[in-house]
Amino acid sequence: MEITGSAFNSGLNAIQAGQRRVDQAAVDIAGNAVAPQPPEQASQSQQVNQSQALEQNSQADLAQSLVALTIGKTEAQAGAKVVETADEVLGTLIDTRA
Repeated sequence: MEITGSAFNSGLNAIQAGQRRVDQAAVDIAGNAVAPQPPEQASQSQQVNQSQALEQNSQADLAQSLVALTIGKTEAQAGAKVVETADEVLGTLIDTRA
């Protein structure tokens, strides 16, 4: 039975870790939606360069956040599958003992 309990714990830990990763990615994505405005004191060419740099960084951050979101989703799904399998194993063990 220890194996099954350990499998349940591993599955639950994976689900929780995936959920934390998804939550953090969601915060990053939501925060990335509003790009900071460049200062008004800078010249027009400096504003354009700063704006382009911010946009490139924003796109890179957004891509990383979307990847983290997908990883978190997959991690949670894998954890759920582990819990499901452990449940089936426990059911089989109980049926065999009874």
